[in-house]
Amino acid sequence: MIRSYQKIETSDPATGGNASVKIILGSQYFIYFGVMGVILPYFNLYCYHLGFSGFQIGVLSSLRTLATALFPMLWGMLADRFLIRRPIYIACNIISMGAWGLYLLTTDFSLMFAITALYGFFYAPIISFLESFSMDLLGSQKKGYGRLRAWGSLSFIVVVVLVGRAIDAASTEIILVLVLAGSMLQALCSFAIPRGASKKTSGPAAVAVARPFLKRRTVVFLFCAFVMLFSHGTYYGFFSIHLENLGYSGMFTGMAWALASLSEIGVMLASEKIFKRFSYQKILIFTFFAAGCRWIMMGMVISAPLILFAQLLHALTYGAFHVASILYMDELSPEEAKTTGQAINNAVTYGMGIMAGFLFNGYFFDMVSTSWLFYASGIIAFFGGLLFFADHRFQAGAAQ
Repeated sequence: MIRSYQKIETSDPATGGNASVKIILGSQYFIYFGVMGVILPYFNLYCYHLGFSGFQIGVLSSLRTLATALFPMLWGMLADRFLIRRPIYIACNIISMGAWGLYLLTTDFSLMFAITALYGFFYAPIISFLESFSMDLLGSQKKGYGRLRAWGSLSFIVVVVLVGRAIDAASTEIILVLVLAGSMLQALCSFAIPRGASKKTSGPAAVAVARPFLKRRTVVFLFCAFVMLFSHGTYYGFFSIHLENLGYSGMFTGMAWALASLSEIGVMLASEKIFKRFSYQKILIFTFFAAGCRWIMMGMVISAPLILFAQLLHALTYGAFHVASILYMDELSPEEAKTTGQAINNAVTYGMGIMAGFLFNGYFFDMVSTSWLFYASGIIAFFGGLLFFADHRFQAGAAQ
């Protein structure tokens, strides 16, 4: 049977929560994506400077994202089943912090592989849990999620620029200490997360929760979202290396990453107005084709102004896509499985999609130039967009 809501220590979700709750959630996004501002652009560059091959870099990156694919669903089901989302969130922050510290002890690939697996197991569910906290506590104001998430983009911008400058002044080894420091802060602040509303399932009802995720509409969306993030593999895995090979400094690399995040903030701040005017599906379709154009342009251009112009498309390929996918998945998920729904979405996209993209790019990195990898990414993004568009037209025709 499905039990009724259990609301503890929070305001009515229908009101969107009070200001203090939004500050707490905003600070969590700020810290989480500040840490990502070190890991995402620079950890692979650190491995590159250790002398790892493109395949080894791809393996480490894909292992981290494989964890994102597998474990959030496990943690999410446990959280929904036993109403322990907050304790799991806190524990995963603390343990993943300790696991990252092990990177300071070795530069051996085999040991780093094992550390990455351990770190990924506990780090993986953090963002999907944070997304479900936000959907839960924002209540009827969910379309304003983008304004909350913008704090993460702002943090990412500041961090990538400062770390790029720090790498020019010191070395890539500084990223290990910076991530550890940020993880410590994240772990401490995780205790401030309020307890939200959730439903508990048991027996046959727990099995029934999975049924909505097997419907055609949901399966097609998740597959296309997988394809979209697969196309991001070149960017997330090898963009910094691509710029270094073109002769650009760490400072420019940081600025390029920062500009991309800066562009997405405008979309996130205006997301409530955007989603009142356009459907989630139409926005998602548009972002797929924007991604195809962006990756092909990235493979073609070598001048700084054009590279930075291509980065502005991040407002669509990440900002609009991310917000639309979070809200669309929330719409597709039953009330008693919101955490599981976001965990599945995160697992399929930022887990399996990015993992497959990393493996694909890592395998071909030593064979072809990164420009050709970007061309392939563009074609893949166009394919995802065409498939989602075709299914959207099919749904519209069936409804009529």
